[in-house]
Amino acid sequence: MKKMAAANVRHLCSTNPVCFLLPHYHRTKMKRISEDYQSRLPDNTALKQQQLPAYRLQLSATGVLSGFFAAGAFCLGMGIILILSAKSIKEIEVKYTKICANCAELREDATNFDKECTCSIPFYLSETMKGNVYMYYKLYGFYQNLYQYILSRSNSQLLGTDLKDVGNCAPFSNSHDGTPIAPCGAIANSIFNDTIILSYNLNSSIPIEVPMLKSKITWWTDKYVKFQNPSSINLSSAFAGTTKPPYWSKPVYELDEEDPGNNGFLNDDFIVWMRTAAFPTFKKLYRRLNRIQYFIEGLPAGNYSFNITYNFPVTRFKGEKSVVLSTLTWSGGSSLFLGLAYTVTGAVTWLAAFSMMAIHLMLKKKKMLFIQD
Repeated sequence: MKKMAAANVRHLCSTNPVCFLLPHYHRTKMKRISEDYQSRLPDNTALKQQQLPAYRLQLSATGVLSGFFAAGAFCLGMGIILILSAKSIKEIEVKYTKICANCAELREDATNFDKECTCSIPFYLSETMKGNVYMYYKLYGFYQNLYQYILSRSNSQLLGTDLKDVGNCAPFSNSHDGTPIAPCGAIANSIFNDTIILSYNLNSSIPIEVPMLKSKITWWTDKYVKFQNPSSINLSSAFAGTTKPPYWSKPVYELDEEDPGNNGFLNDDFIVWMRTAAFPTFKKLYRRLNRIQYFIEGLPAGNYSFNITYNFPVTRFKGEKSVVLSTLTWSGGSSLFLGLAYTVTGAVTWLAAFSMMAIHLMLKKKKMLFIQD
């Protein structure tokens, strides 16, 4: 049989010369595959061959329980410290929407935008607010977190690179005659524009204006990175060919003509408003106390009043406005959320630790009884 098979192969190869090249072709191919396989092998090092010394952590019940108790103690301690810190903050809030009801009614009609309306709100500060004091305006029921509202702005315009880029600012992108709006968008158009002045009744009779600073109330990145004026010596000429937002009383280059560093897109009040809030009730920094003259140590106890120029309408959407005076601590404002979060986390961690310890002792006791039996 073998002789017959060999004869058949010789007969086939006699008619096809390529037949003699097949063994050589297979050897060459196998050699190439072997070389490729060898080239893909990792280096013969301890790291690449995964032969480095390793340690397998073996946790004991004592170690796990100690970790849980330590974490719970840390969270409870931090929670108590944060709550005490927030409680030490002195804060006073004065709501003025209903007190200034006549102004609120006037602002209901948009045609009265050019009519000024002011109101004065007296209040008594029972304790001295020592240290740095900050003034905030607070809005209730104003949804800055709506998706279309957040998108209605032009970042390239706010950087001063292209004032005509108003593509994402609808419906406040262009005026009726097609002129681009600067700053464009719904956020800029709805800027908070009430004017709030704090007065102190010295000796219960002589009212003096409390010195307030309107600088350094923004995030550093906002002031020096995200907002820039167009590069021009004359700011009004830089904004030539644009128009103010519909609800603004003056163009952006007249927001603070006395301070060039606080004018245009670099205006602190404008920048603070453009950072949208996450919740419908929020407060934004408006002014900070200039600690001079009678106010070196802070705001002394006594009679004060807020003199407000009422411009921002809120009654149409059933909102409210208020002014907040507050001090700060190392942990921030008066919110108890962070302190409560730490306290609850610590309590839950300790509850879990005690539960695991009880289960561990029960199983340990059963194991000892089983061994004794």
